[in-house]
Amino acid sequence: MPARRPFVLAALLAAAVLTAPALARDRKKAADLPKDPDAHIFAVVGHRAAEDGEDALKDLLLEAKDEELAFLVVTGIKGAAEACGDRVYQKRRALFDKAKRPVILSLSGNDWTGCRNSAGRTSAIERLNRLRELFYGEPESLGKDKLPLTRLSSSPRFRSYAENAHWQVGKVLYATINLPAANNHYLPAAGRNSEYEDRAVANRFWLNRLFAIAKQDKVDAVVLFAEGNMQPLLQPANGLRALLQRAPAGHDGFAETRRQVQLRAGTFKGRVLVIDSAGLPKDARPAIEWRGNLGHLSVGAHAVELRVAAKGENVFSLGEALR
Repeated sequence: MPARRPFVLAALLAAAVLTAPALARDRKKAADLPKDPDAHIFAVVGHRAAEDGEDALKDLLLEAKDEELAFLVVTGIKGAAEACGDRVYQKRRALFDKAKRPVILSLSGNDWTGCRNSAGRTSAIERLNRLRELFYGEPESLGKDKLPLTRLSSSPRFRSYAENAHWQVGKVLYATINLPAANNHYLPAAGRNSEYEDRAVANRFWLNRLFAIAKQDKVDAVVLFAEGNMQPLLQPANGLRALLQRAPAGHDGFAETRRQVQLRAGTFKGRVLVIDSAGLPKDARPAIEWRGNLGHLSVGAHAVELRVAAKGENVFSLGEALR
């Protein structure tokens, strides 16, 4: 048997030589095939300003210049310890305007819910309105390369809610929805919780509108961006009721939105992915979880790329982690 080994090796080498041109031709054919125009890449930047300050946010925005990157969604403009004044807001607006790729800002609670005036009283609503003026006055994204957006403020009934915007890339409908951390700015005080209740009405209308557009345009998927923790979205109804009982002051400020997203996803033929910036356990990395066609991804303070395939079950997959 050992004597025959050289002949076997020679046969294998000969076969490799014969098949090499065929493999090269197959690779060339694959390279010549047209790329799917609906496939693309986007990035989600968690609450980086709250964790690492402006420098980390600045470096990341300046580095995100790959033309294959369709857009970036950035959560929050400042940390809780930073001032709520116009000077900080305007400085961050100038930073976003320098970004190479389109930037969509998803507000965080640090940007407005915790703001107070010199007398120590809340200035949350006034600051939210100021943010709307500074960051959401145009029907397009921030950054040097603009992406057309449609804002909820285009509806006469909800002219104040410019921070909620939607856009489409390929066969995917993307949208932001203002759901800040700290229980969605639900205030357990006596009387009418006006800001929370009015925004809940606007958000309810917004979600209904988004899924109506998704059905009309026959998109393959809907992606929602928010700050507040939407993870229990994937729990069965009993799990949601248990969570409600443990919520601060007996009220879960996100429960209504979760239920609405669950109901809408249940009648939608494509995929629905909800992305938030909720904190992750120590050493945990962002990961997409699915329950049926409904998915959830928390990014915390991480910045990640997501690759979008045109069709198939794995429409969304995590790509490279940014800084």
